[in-house]
Amino acid sequence: MACDCSSTAMAEKISWYCALLLAIMLVLSCCESGESKFRSRLMIMEKDIININRPCDEIYVVREGETLQTISEKCGDPYIVEENPHIHDPDDVFPGLVIKITPFKFQV
Repeated sequence: MACDCSSTAMAEKISWYCALLLAIMLVLSCCESGESKFRSRLMIMEKDIININRPCDEIYVVREGETLQTISEKCGDPYIVEENPHIHDPDDVFPGLVIKITPFKFQV
C-alpha cells in the first residue's frame, strides 16, 4: 500500500504541474494576441496620420471606428447621406461600406 500512496502523490504533483503549465501558456497566448491587436491598431493610426492632409477620393471605403460625421469632417463633404441613397440609416455604418464623396469646395 505504501507504493500506492507514493504513486498517487506523484500523480497529484504531476497533474498540478500540468495545470500550472497550461495556465501559464494560456496567459502568454492572451498577451501575444493583445500585443498583435495593439500593433495592428498602431499601424492603422499611422496610416491615418499620413493621410490627414490628403483629400479623400471620390469613392471612399469606411474604416473601423469611423462614422459618417468623422468621414464628413475628414473629407469635407457635409452631404454624404444625400449623395448615397444606399445608406438607409446613418447610424448603421460599418467597415468596408463604400460611399461616394463629393468634397465641398469653398469659393474664395
